[in-house]
Amino acid sequence: MFSAISSAMAHDVSEKVIPNFEHVIPNIPGKSLIALEVEYPPKGASVPHTHAKSSFIFAYVVSGSIESKVNDEPARIYQAGESWFEAPGAIHSISRNVSLTEPAKLLAVFVVDTHDKALVTPLK
Repeated sequence: MFSAISSAMAHDVSEKVIPNFEHVIPNIPGKSLIALEVEYPPKGASVPHTHAKSSFIFAYVVSGSIESKVNDEPARIYQAGESWFEAPGAIHSISRNVSLTEPAKLLAVFVVDTHDKALVTPLK
């Protein structure tokens, strides 16, 4: 599944998505846990997108400062060590590195239906 994930996640050349972990959750039938690292160069960003309808996402900023906007919540800048979540069906309209000179990195952890292969769908 990682090859499908990395190609599906790489929706903008300014970000680099690196598969980190994937495993079926044995005590939750039909669910898997998937972790991806998302690296942003200075000024790098993702295109606005949604995730698989079944996915609950925990995002953790590993390094740098990342601006994120999910659904109708106000945009917020998260520093290294801070986190947020995205509920199933959320719209992620902003995800970007706010620095003009330093890279930023986040870890996105998905709890998702095991059969969901497309984790990201760019908004049209």
